Amino acid sequence: MKKRPEVWSRREFCRIAAQGAAGFSLSLTLPVTAATDKPATNIKQALQFPRTSQSLPGKYPGKVVEVVHSQSVQGLTPQTEIVQWMLEKALLELTRSTSLVRAWRQFISPDDVVGLKVNPVAGKLLSTSRELVQVVIRQLELAGVPRSNIIIWDRREFELHEVGFTARNFPGVTILGTERKDASGSFYDADGRLYSEAMIDPEWYYYADCQMKYDSETLPYMVNEGKYSYFTRIVTRKVTKIINLPILKNAGSSITLCLKNLAYGSITNTARLHKQLWSETSAHVPCFPPLRDKVVLNIADALIGCYQDGPGANPNYIVPFHRLLVGTDPVAVDQIGYQLILQKRMKEKIQEKESPRARRFLTLAHQYGLGECRPEKIQHQIVHLG
Repeated sequence: MKKRPEVWSRREFCRIAAQGAAGFSLSLTLPVTAATDKPATNIKQALQFPRTSQSLPGKYPGKVVEVVHSQSVQGLTPQTEIVQWMLEKALLELTRSTSLVRAWRQFISPDDVVGLKVNPVAGKLLSTSRELVQVVIRQLELAGVPRSNIIIWDRREFELHEVGFTARNFPGVTILGTERKDASGSFYDADGRLYSEAMIDPEWYYYADCQMKYDSETLPYMVNEGKYSYFTRIVTRKVTKIINLPILKNAGSSITLCLKNLAYGSITNTARLHKQLWSETSAHVPCFPPLRDKVVLNIADALIGCYQDGPGANPNYIVPFHRLLVGTDPVAVDQIGYQLILQKRMKEKIQEKESPRARRFLTLAHQYGLGECRPEKIQHQIVHLG
């Protein structure tokens, strides 16, 4: 007889997230669970789809350009014109192009519908910066992509609005989320159906042999229960290319950056995946074609970041890092971001040494062909602009 699934409330889920993924952080001190003890998933199904010429790790596997400017952030506010210069330099160095337009045209064309995957989950204090997103849009327009072909997206549309990703701040750009409310704040339409249900694609899913029961408050944030996590139609139907724009945050002694931003931001029913399958989900979900074959560039926002109590936003641990990490290879970018966080945590004496479990998701992603996680194999170029 199967054990009854644990019932999770929205309050409990938020508490864990706000306290820095406490369950995951605790798990880092435990022995690594053997693969045979993990719940079964459909990763083998994902790996059976033929790869394309633009599948991850993309045009520049194992290459990361890190651009640093000491004046890129004043207080905790990114300086738009400096960020513009940093991103331009990063793209020119990554692609070895002689013009910014030619650099962008390696990844996108004017006919593409470009999805900008941001991360607003921690709120205004620790969101992908609007300044960086404005710069990306400015450069996309320069490369011929009209604003009408640009979508800023994440799981929760209302969280995008709360941190300033609005039509007012981004005129002509679509702001879109999988989980949605109406003007009155209700998740449900007149027929009692979640608005979010229209945003999921039942043909694409991540299966994992674990589940939770959600209370009525939590369910709208998960969309569905059971053993299936469905991909958003944003990635399966609406966009042709994805630019990944995560913000640098710790998760226990690990990080949440490129892979986590893609994986947990693209599917439903994620609470059940944190306890046993955090690393696996971060590595498995980007293996599916709607992400693997559409993510053409990762621009990690390390202008500011947090090194403790992430992925929530504790102002005591949010500091300027004054840099962008840019590459097509999300595993390599995550490895460099991980090193930044690890060095900061050790400097602040939060931890004494590296936890091998903290890199498990990187090792898995490397094994699945998403990118390079071995530091000695990464072409890591650091550019200091000021």
